[in-house]
Amino acid sequence: MSRIAYQYVVLRCVPRVDREEFLNVGVVVYCQAADFLRVAWQVDDGRLRALDPRIDVDQVRDALRFVEGVCAGDERGGAAAGHPIGQRFGFLKAPKSTVIQPGPVHGGLTPDPDQQLAHLLACLVG
Repeated sequence: MSRIAYQYVVLRCVPRVDREEFLNVGVVVYCQAADFLRVAWQVDDGRLRALDPRIDVDQVRDALRFVEGVCAGDERGGAAAGHPIGQRFGFLKAPKSTVIQPGPVHGGLTPDPDQQLAHLLACLVG
């Protein structure tokens, strides 16, 4: 069974940047060798509202759909979606001051990037 290198970032929802509190809401996995860039996400309304009762959960979901579009290279991802896959991952892993922020880049080896994405979502997002 061959294993290939991959990188990932955890997507964090930061309702109030001034409080530096966040909740993991998604994972982006990039595997250059497999031409793989995908996101999996899960939003828990109650947990987000515990951090900030005024949070616009629909806005959070819209931001995550934008990330889906960037990964897929389709119109949902705007101009960023038109770039090569490695540049799209670079865009997604760059620090941002929006409500959805990427954590640090991590890496590993996997025989199946899609299964690794599901595993990371289950372990890191819940």
